Amino acid sequence: MGSTSDLPVMEKAAALLNEFKIPFEINALSAHRTPREVEQFASNAQKNGIEVIIAAAGMAAHLPGVIASMTSLPVIGVPVNASLDGMDALLAIVQMPPGIPVATVGINASLNAAILAVQILAVGNPGLQEELAGYKENLKKKIVEANEQLAKVKYEYKTN
Repeated sequence: MGSTSDLPVMEKAAALLNEFKIPFEINALSAHRTPREVEQFASNAQKNGIEVIIAAAGMAAHLPGVIASMTSLPVIGVPVNASLDGMDALLAIVQMPPGIPVATVGINASLNAAILAVQILAVGNPGLQEELAGYKENLKKKIVEANEQLAKVKYEYKTN
């Protein structure tokens, strides 16, 4: 992430990766303030066993694109709402030049970034695919249960 102020947004991603027992790192790396450290991280990521990178940044959100320019690993960008309702970060991350793709999730959507990372990792891992399928099935069950609860809510003109 661009700074530790992004941690409240990224905690959902960390929690999901932890739930799936996927080892991960958390680093504060700034494309503007620590460019050498960003380059070192990105250029050594694959050698260090990293398979997918989730990069979060707000405002001048260059971190995901800079990392993507320095590695062939998949990079998932999380735009952080630090200013302009996060639209500046979203556009900075999603509008990458040809040859430097960054998969981009919604503003502050680190949970979706983590789920996408798990999906990428699960491509060659049947056990992880099965666990992910169970996670998604549980999401369906939560909606079914929510509808059962909503059916009990009574209003004079409610028809269901």
